[in-house]
Amino acid sequence: MGATPILVNYQPQGEDWTVNVRSDDTVLTEQAPGLIAARDRADQLVEQLTGADTERKPTVVHLLEGDAFAFTTAYLHARHGLSTPSLPQPQPPAADTPAGDPPKVGENTQEMDLSELAEEALDAEI
Repeated sequence: MGATPILVNYQPQGEDWTVNVRSDDTVLTEQAPGLIAARDRADQLVEQLTGADTERKPTVVHLLEGDAFAFTTAYLHARHGLSTPSLPQPQPPAADTPAGDPPKVGENTQEMDLSELAEEALDAEI
């Protein structure tokens, strides 16, 4: 059975970031100026926990306030100098358009006038 992963949780504190590295019962906490510096500091803390002489690299899960996808998105945007996109807010359905039943498996959800398709094919041959 594999070892328990090391969890690294990042929390923004204004311009700075707090990094919590948790492995079993040990928790290390540091501050860093910016997400990229926080990620580098997390690597140092993981190495401090596991030792530099380990043959196998530990599994490390990076989380932004508990969300791995949010961390990956924020980190890649910071790494490439992009602004972090805000998540789109779901829009409620319009009141005058009732939601229909979802299509059934195998049901054709596109409408097509086959006579137009046949005419286009004939025109292409000419």
